[in-house]
Amino acid sequence: MAGRIKADGQKLRILDPAAGAGVLCCAAIEALVSRDQQPGTIKLVAHEVDQDLIAPLRAVLDYLADWCHDYGVTVTIRIEATDFVMTHAEVLRTLDQLFPSLSEVEHFDIVISNPPYFKIGKIDPRAMAASTVVHGQPNIYALFMAVSSVLLREHGDFIFITPRSFTSGPYFRRFRQVFFDMIRLTEVHVFGSRRDAFSRDEVLQENVIVSGIRQDRWHRSEPNAPLIVSSSRGVRDIAESHRREVTINKVFNPASPDRILRLPTRDEDEEALALVDSWPSTLQSLGLNISTGPVVPFRATERIGKEGNVPESHVPLLWMNHVRAMQATWPLDRHKPEYILRTGARTLLVPNRNYVLLRRFSAKEEARRLTAAPYIAARFTIPEVGFENHLNYIHRPGGTLSEDEAWGLAALYNSRLLDTWFRTINGNTQVSATELRAMPLPAHHTIVALGQRTKHLADPMKNLDGLVMKLVTHPDLKEAVVA
Repeated sequence: MAGRIKADGQKLRILDPAAGAGVLCCAAIEALVSRDQQPGTIKLVAHEVDQDLIAPLRAVLDYLADWCHDYGVTVTIRIEATDFVMTHAEVLRTLDQLFPSLSEVEHFDIVISNPPYFKIGKIDPRAMAASTVVHGQPNIYALFMAVSSVLLREHGDFIFITPRSFTSGPYFRRFRQVFFDMIRLTEVHVFGSRRDAFSRDEVLQENVIVSGIRQDRWHRSEPNAPLIVSSSRGVRDIAESHRREVTINKVFNPASPDRILRLPTRDEDEEALALVDSWPSTLQSLGLNISTGPVVPFRATERIGKEGNVPESHVPLLWMNHVRAMQATWPLDRHKPEYILRTGARTLLVPNRNYVLLRRFSAKEEARRLTAAPYIAARFTIPEVGFENHLNYIHRPGGTLSEDEAWGLAALYNSRLLDTWFRTINGNTQVSATELRAMPLPAHHTIVALGQRTKHLADPMKNLDGLVMKLVTHPDLKEAVVA
């Protein structure tokens, strides 16, 4: 991270908004002092709210100043033992002005940080102060990024290591609108493992190092600016990172209200983006919708159980573990309650129709992010069915999917092609219904043809990827279907 600093000059101002014990800001200043053309003076402002860390931080930074003095560089240090976000709450409020004036705030040449990662409630003072940037229950790291962006001077360096979740999803939409109006990314490093990079912190998603410069309205003047996307599994193999250069307009569309940042780390990723983006349909255009399972177990404890009389008094309750790739299996006779009472639970049940079930979460290191299965109504002699809250289900409002549609959509979602496309926009464990609604899909007849060919296979997953690619890339799909 320190090696990504581009700012130079005789006088440099550095901000570390979450200094901890000072490791990161020490690395930054050591990198500057080690240059052939080193700065003459460096001013460091280090924020740290943990009172137990103030004394060791001060000792470390005093040692740093003495070390720099021996190399002819004067370092002045200011430690702010206050909450970084609340200290600069007024700056966040000025974000309504689109581009806040820097003349009224202290601004920096470099901001470098490993901010804290945790969700805060809607009524948390920091969330309320940041209402112009985020909504709902935001993650604190996004607030650190937003404030730091405002405090950075024009063309100053922005270097953060964070979870990847800010790059997509509805909870960070407003943040992306503000952040990407100020910061032009120049390099993003993706840690592919959700376990190796931050094993102590239980961060259940990919992490990224984002580097950029403060350049207001950059997408108007440099829409084709280069962006380096690099990747490694974790920290141990970072020296052997795979690097590739793309133009930023290939991975980011400033005209889109969602402003999702897509991160293709391999040629295969970019090819998948191009192919899937060319598809003409979405769930909405096909007359379909996606919803979240309405059964929240802790709110329905009196209605769910491990035994039941189906279909007289109970109907099946399906959980994530009932859904495997291309297969929905019930019952499993395991530890979870698999039955739900019909009486008094009508709002928790859905009609027994054809659906596509998708897991809302993936395991930490699961090979594929998307797991889907066709739910075929004819297999169950029941009036309704229950879907637990960790499942999403695709349905046709006021009607039903055909069996071919259900099988075809499930095959698509389980394909390597769509999984690759999805991974470029999503690096966490959650499979968002919002992202699935926005996902492009092939023409309806292609989906039907895929369903017709997979529903009779003994093992639909065995040759699924080849079948999907054949149907979505064939020059004349109607001929291919007949054949």
